[in-house]
Amino acid sequence: MPTYRAPVKDMTFILNELLKLDSFNDLPGFEEATPDLVAAVLEEGAKFCENELQPINASGDHEGCTRHDDGSVSAPKGFKAAYDTYVEGGWQGLTQSPEFGGQGLPHVVGFAFEEMMISSNMAFAMYPGLTAGAIAALSAVASDEIKQKYLPKMIAGEWTGTMNLTEPHCGTDLGMIRTKAVPQDDGSYTLSGTKIFISAGEHDLSENIIHLVLAKTPDAPDTVKGISLFVVPKFIVGEDGSVGDRNGVSCGSIEEKMGIHGNSTCVLNYDGATGWLLGEKNKGLAAMFIMMNAARLGVGLQGLGLSEVAYQNAADYARDRIQGRALTGAKNPDDKADPIIVHPDVRRMLMDARAFNEGARALALWGGLQVDLAHKAKTEEERQLADDIVSLLTPVIKGVFTDQAMPMPPMPSRFWAAMAISGNGAWSSLCAMPVLR
Repeated sequence: MPTYRAPVKDMTFILNELLKLDSFNDLPGFEEATPDLVAAVLEEGAKFCENELQPINASGDHEGCTRHDDGSVSAPKGFKAAYDTYVEGGWQGLTQSPEFGGQGLPHVVGFAFEEMMISSNMAFAMYPGLTAGAIAALSAVASDEIKQKYLPKMIAGEWTGTMNLTEPHCGTDLGMIRTKAVPQDDGSYTLSGTKIFISAGEHDLSENIIHLVLAKTPDAPDTVKGISLFVVPKFIVGEDGSVGDRNGVSCGSIEEKMGIHGNSTCVLNYDGATGWLLGEKNKGLAAMFIMMNAARLGVGLQGLGLSEVAYQNAADYARDRIQGRALTGAKNPDDKADPIIVHPDVRRMLMDARAFNEGARALALWGGLQVDLAHKAKTEEERQLADDIVSLLTPVIKGVFTDQAMPMPPMPSRFWAAMAISGNGAWSSLCAMPVLR
């Protein structure tokens, strides 16, 4: 059975010694981010991930999400209780704006906590991860009225979020989308169409689900320049913020994605659903890129988080599994063989995996710091430089971290080497399978 121990010591070392987080304490959000407070936050986050999320990871993947006859979806056993604990702990608002109820800590601290969640239970981590991306998009382009209506509940974790791009006939070529948004007299839009591969698209974890949907208005250009972005809640939200009638969006089916059955990847049907325009008409793709870029950084952290838990279990296995004798003589003469960790090539693979994880973690947290500086640095020049660095790092973090966390010929990757040690030749042994996502 896989185990996980959050690398809090390495994270705090990077934050305090490498990034010198306390040197930014004159910037908004950094004032209270003292070494002691950040360490306490990460220690509590580690307890949550190790004690609440990791134990339901394998069982959640085996059970998967369940779609009922009425189109509703239930998450696996234990997920609702874990999510309630997550909400009670205020984790969704850890780095969000205090204006809407968040705690306002630096995003770099959030990056560290997100890695822990991914390592312990990636399927679960995707629910709040997508909500964070939706919060970022709404914060950037929504009207004040929409912000006040949705952000407090989303930041509290009471409502979750999704992004809806892909359709059955088009993926990356979004200019081909067919979902239509017809304007109504009251300023709303009626949306009709089908979206596929929508992570966290329907579930019972939160009271409401706020979908951000790409669609085209009737008079829109037939290219990506005709795409608009809409907010479409699962339940219509009243003027007082209360949840009302069910909207015209439903789950047609649950998609199959290996290793993340605990996350409800859905086909969503929009049948006259009511939505509201976010930002300018025909400028939806640019607005959605805010959420997409947040998701890209999240995917990079997935590569790191899974590589870390793979390494940990590989190292544990190598210490326990005995086979052969060390080249320099028996290290465990009272047993029939030595643990395989004494063999040079096994040690090389483990050291290679650990070196990648520690280096990737440092780069990811530096990237998280740049996200903070892009919004909070003192001068426009400093903010622009940080924003440029984030633009450069985003594809690097996503591409390199995920490539290095998967097998690539001709040389085995860090992940592959780690799992070759811990998998014991059986993917279904719950050593390799839960990590190969």
